[in-house]
Order: sequence, then C-alpha cells, then structure tokens
Amino acid sequence: MSLLKIEDVHVYYGAIHAIKGISFEVNQDEIVTLIGANGAGKSTTLNTVAGLLKPRSGKITFDGIDLASVPASKVVSKGMALCPEGRRIFQQMTVRENLEMGGYTRPKAEIPASMDEMFQRFPRLKEREKQIAGTLSGGEQQMLAMARALMSKPKLLMLDEPSMGLAPILVEQIFDIIRELHGSGTTILLVEQNAQMALSVADRAYVLETGTISMTGPAQELLHNDAVRKAYLGS
Repeated sequence: MSLLKIEDVHVYYGAIHAIKGISFEVNQDEIVTLIGANGAGKSTTLNTVAGLLKPRSGKITFDGIDLASVPASKVVSKGMALCPEGRRIFQQMTVRENLEMGGYTRPKAEIPASMDEMFQRFPRLKEREKQIAGTLSGGEQQMLAMARALMSKPKLLMLDEPSMGLAPILVEQIFDIIRELHGSGTTILLVEQNAQMALSVADRAYVLETGTISMTGPAQELLHNDAVRKAYLGS
C-alpha cells in the first residue's frame, strides 16, 4: 500500500528549476532511498515533502491526504517526521528537552512512555539525559535528532544524510539503528550520500540526477548495477 506518493513535482529556487517533474512512491513498511551526487535535489525533495518548500506544480499525497493545503507546521501531526540534514538539534537545550520538543504534537500523557522507549532504543541518550545537546559528540547528536523525530510516533520517518560527518564506526551504528527501526515497522524515506550503505539497507531506490529520476529499482539490483557502481560506489 502506497503511504507517500509524489506525482510530477516541480520545485524552483527563484529562476532555478531544482526538481524537474519527479514521481515516486514509498509503500508501507518499506525503506526507500534517494541517492545521487551533491546538488542532485535529494534534500530539496525531502524538504518539499515535509512542506518546508512548496512545489510550483505536481501532487504530494501522504496516507491518502493531499498535502497541498496542509501547512508545514501541521505535517508532523499528519504522521510524518523529518530528521534534517545537519541534525538541527536545539543546541542550548538538554537531551530530555530536545525529546520533549519532538513530542509536542502528542498528548502530554503519552510523552513519558515515548521518552522511556527512546532511552531504551538509544541508551547513550539516557546516560546524557541532562546534558546540553550542543556538547554531545556528532554521533550522539545524530541519535538525538533521530530520537526527537521518532517522539512524534511518525508513520513515515524521513532521514536526510544521517551519516554525514561521522566516523565509519558511527556510520555502522546509525545504519544498525535504521535496520532496527525498519524491523519494528517504521517506514523510512532515506536520503544518503553514502550510496553503498543506503542501498544495503533499502528495499527500493531512486537515483536522482540534476532534479530528475534517472533510474529506479530494487536496492540490491542497483547495488550491483555497473552504472550505479561506477558513478556512486567508486567501483
């Protein structure tokens, strides 16, 4: 069943035509990844789905709802959460306060149970519960950004470059968490510069090139595609 459907979406930055009529979908319980070079339009696509950018034309449907009339501030309450590029945690707040902010659309009575769930999933955050978020390591900040997004109990979790700037061992940890989330029933739309890792966890993949989708297919198939390997996997 299609949870998210993008149909012929065009996005402009002023006169720059950034997204040129892309169409794709994310089905319930899938991990779908968008891969491509820097500037291909991956983050622009996620920001458009999240309502932070408005398409000039095209249609975005989420869980049967046309998002055209839904303001960005209401998208989270519809069941979608974005873990943005660069983490964007609240630097001056504690770990706990960041998580509380992630649950702001939820009934207050449900927050403690969700908080406990996040601390079980991310034990490091429990250890740092009262620490100012800006003093965490890069890997810990990424975990916090993911946990904050999960506090809203999203039907769709969008991850924008979760491995950016992390040491290889931390990249492995983050992707282990992505696998766990998928295993527990979270539907994920993943944008990731590390194409090898993205394709290794995803069910399906779309290749973005300068605002258009040039290739699509099962992730394992693209992982072994010669053109993809040459362009994005360095082999």
